[in-house]
Amino acid sequence: MEKALIAMSGGVDSSVAAFLMKQSGYDCIGATMRLFDGEQGGEQSSCCSLEDVEDARSVAYGLGIPYFVFNFTDRFRQDVIDRFINAYENGMTPNPCIDCNRRLKFDKLFLRAEELGCDYVVTGHYARIEYDNESGRRLLKKAADISKDQSYVLYSLTQKQLAHVKFPLGEFSKTEIRRIAEENGFVNAKKRDSQDICFVPDGDYAGFIERTTGKTYPDGDFLSADGQVLGRHKGIIHYTVGQRKGLGLSLGKPMYVSAVDPSANTVTVASEEELYSGGLIAKDINLISVERLTEPVRVAAKIRYRQQEQPATAVQLDDDTLSVRFDRPQRAVTAGQSVVLYDRDTVIGGGTIVSACR
Repeated sequence: MEKALIAMSGGVDSSVAAFLMKQSGYDCIGATMRLFDGEQGGEQSSCCSLEDVEDARSVAYGLGIPYFVFNFTDRFRQDVIDRFINAYENGMTPNPCIDCNRRLKFDKLFLRAEELGCDYVVTGHYARIEYDNESGRRLLKKAADISKDQSYVLYSLTQKQLAHVKFPLGEFSKTEIRRIAEENGFVNAKKRDSQDICFVPDGDYAGFIERTTGKTYPDGDFLSADGQVLGRHKGIIHYTVGQRKGLGLSLGKPMYVSAVDPSANTVTVASEEELYSGGLIAKDINLISVERLTEPVRVAAKIRYRQQEQPATAVQLDDDTLSVRFDRPQRAVTAGQSVVLYDRDTVIGGGTIVSACR
């Protein structure tokens, strides 16, 4: 019998993932990753709470499977929180959920699964994995329920990892998942989905960074696109490209952050029209459906989680660099976010945006 380690967050999705794996005949072990202690930032975390652990434990025991809590707080601090802070300090906007998947769920948890003799790591992500006989590669595909698809945050999965991952929710809708949970009496059947970054439940990223680092970030100049001083900002960690609210400027028309320069401690603002870019450069890339892009490829590119994919042409410049050129300029292409490339419902790959190109 094949053995599976189920990453159980305490939510309904991972709980039903455990149920479906057990129903499919796998020898299952449930595990919650303790990632964040709310006291680190002075706030109550929206994940890893005692309630979440108890909910996960309740479901695991109800299913008759062993259950563990793994303390990964040190690794989470190093690979997610510190990277999050460093990005904001360097004028970028990070995606900590992608870092968590890449460096915790599908790295640290994989190692723990191997120690336990497990064949698979299982999560409650909405995505699908298929094997392509022609290429001999495993493909990451969008979920059947497009409204819940999470393939964007999974683009960093390697072929080796995809061979040992299961996404049992990939063919289901959220409504079906809640129905399964209710039919089986799970305590979290009606639990709401978490919408926030887990370690910043109040959404105040700058406040979290200041509390965590103990630093104060100096004010500086707001600049126009042509370099005129328009006012004073309250520290670069408060701003991200495309932001309109909270600028405190009265300029007679709506203005948006178009650039953050940490070396000069300036924040440039511009009109809506000036936010658009024709392309981007991405680094730290991972390709899934192919080993390498040997020629320009037509793709559908997505530059943020909630964005609809946009038609574009991708070119691989070297082993770790992609150039993406959009058919139509895109708004607020933001360094630190990820670009993910699709061929219909298949993830080609992606990388971290390092710059926008006019």
